[in-house]
Amino acid sequence: MGKKKPRPRRSFTPEFKAEIVELCRRGDRSIREVARDFDLTETAVRQWVRQAEIDEGQRDGLTSSEREELAALRRENRRLREDVDVLKRATAFFVRETR
Repeated sequence: MGKKKPRPRRSFTPEFKAEIVELCRRGDRSIREVARDFDLTETAVRQWVRQAEIDEGQRDGLTSSEREELAALRRENRRLREDVDVLKRATAFFVRETR
């Protein structure tokens, strides 16, 4: 049996995701059918529906804007840690050089 090749990562606009979520909510097709019809993974479509429910306050969790803010804060935190590391090494270097 051959292994399935991993699917290349694709990105979708918020408008496209909103349309897919709306199709799923109408109820005339299941999430599986919508995913198949648009060549999407069922997992991705389920996540989009779940995230839409969170954003609308129907479900607990981080909203999309909170997720974006958290990601930005994590990036900034990582950059600041790198800056501190560089400063520590520079300080150690100059301490050795002045002795």
